[in-house]
This record gives sequence, C-alpha cells and structure tokens, in this order.
Amino acid sequence: MPELPELEVVKEVLQRRVVGTRVQACEVLPPGGALVARDLTHRGLAEAVTGAEIQSVERRGKFLLFSLQSPSDSSLFLVVNPKLTGRLQLAVPGQKRLARTHVVFSLSSGAELRYVDQTRMGQLYLTRDLALVPDYTSLGPEPCSISLDEFRVRLKGYYGEIKGILTRGELVAGIGNAYADEILWAARIHPYRKRNRLTGDEIEHLYQAMQSTLQDAIAKVRAEMGEEIHREPRDFLAVHMKSGQPCPRCGTPISLIGANQRVTNFCRTCQPGGLIRGM
Repeated sequence: MPELPELEVVKEVLQRRVVGTRVQACEVLPPGGALVARDLTHRGLAEAVTGAEIQSVERRGKFLLFSLQSPSDSSLFLVVNPKLTGRLQLAVPGQKRLARTHVVFSLSSGAELRYVDQTRMGQLYLTRDLALVPDYTSLGPEPCSISLDEFRVRLKGYYGEIKGILTRGELVAGIGNAYADEILWAARIHPYRKRNRLTGDEIEHLYQAMQSTLQDAIAKVRAEMGEEIHREPRDFLAVHMKSGQPCPRCGTPISLIGANQRVTNFCRTCQPGGLIRGM
C-alpha cells in the first residue's frame, strides 16, 4: 500500500511532469475501469476531463489531488485514493500497458498518465466538492507538520493499541501498516502497547520517531524511485516485511504477527512488552 513517503515523491514527480499540461483524451478501460472511476459530477469522466488543464498536484494523507480547469468547468478535482494496490504510471503512447491498467489519460506533453490497480480496491473520484470524497475531509494533520503539543492532545482522544491508532487517518494523515511498524521500531515501542499505558517520554519518542522515519523514508524513496512512480521501493525498511531477518539494531530475528499484507513486524528485544504469540 503506498503511504505518505511514496505518495509524496509521486506528487513531486507529477508536479514536474504533468502540471500545466492538458488532458487530450481519457480512456476508461473495461471491465475494471468502471469500478475504480467514480464520476461525482455525473458528466462522464472522459467527457469532463478532456480538454482540462492540470493546474496543480497535491498530496493529502494517502490521497493525491489534481486540480483541473476546463473551458466548461473551472473547479474540478480528480482525487486518487490508491488504497492497497493502486499505482500511477507515466508512460509513452505505445508502451506496453501494465496488467490491470484501468484508466489512461493522454496528455498534451505526449505522455500518458495511467492508473493501475491489481485488486481494483482504489478509486479515482472526479468532483467539484471535496466533501463528497469518502474519508477526505475527516483527515487529521500531516504528521510531518504537527507540533508535539498538538500530537499529545490529539492522541488522548484515542484508545486501544498504539499501532492501530497511528494508522487512523483522523489522528494524523498518511501513515499505514508499513510505516507504523517502522515508526514504532524507531521509537522502541511495542505495537500492541495500549495508548493509555504510554509515558510522557514515550509519546515524545514516538513523535520524534514519526517525524524522522517519514522524512528519512521520503529521501530514500526519492533516490530509488526516480521517475518510475509505479514502483514502491521499500528494501530500506528496517522491520516491515522482514520477518525472521536480524533486527538492524540488536540482531534479534524480526517477529511477525498476521498474514499477507496486514502483517505486523517488530523486534521483541528492542520493543518489549507484548505477550502475543508470533512467528
């Protein structure tokens, strides 16, 4: 699942490559395109965006927001929520399409912007009103800009295990399963510690780990991804999806709880305090 670091770099690339271009054509490919493309304007996605200029690309949490202006509609937004497997790809016409390519935007620059999604869980919303996009307006602050004091206050409103709380977009926007593991490892906090059992010092360590982990990851993704925005470079991660490998800090084999993409990885030596059995 692309999270804040990957999407921040995708945004940077798109700001360089597509802002100022016009959508010359839009193709929604059956059968999956009709499922992922949600036209909240009821004009038809292809009809509404054809001829529109891409004025800006921004990231908000795990959403990408394209601001469009067309001769017939001056305030359109294309909001991409990639969820588990959604990706954007920049390609040239004639380049072989990746499997499960669902929407293709042909741009005036000669490039194509393609939306690819193996599980068709993500969505592209075309709307005039961002409040209509599910989960968008409920997002909390960006984790790299929130202050420690505000983080402490917001955290008090949540109960339960700290990993699950970190991935709540209402607390802070953009942290998912992978980077929650990385942040908690950096902070030396067990993922299943209860929020109300964290000390003041631990909350400060968590805040600092959140800031440094995400900023470091952005830099590493930027270096490894380049212009290939459909890639998700994560070899640099310390614990997530590293089950059984030695902890980079102490050498203890990384533990695993869960299965498939919904796994939790942590170090039982560096992150003590849990009694849950794992592998």
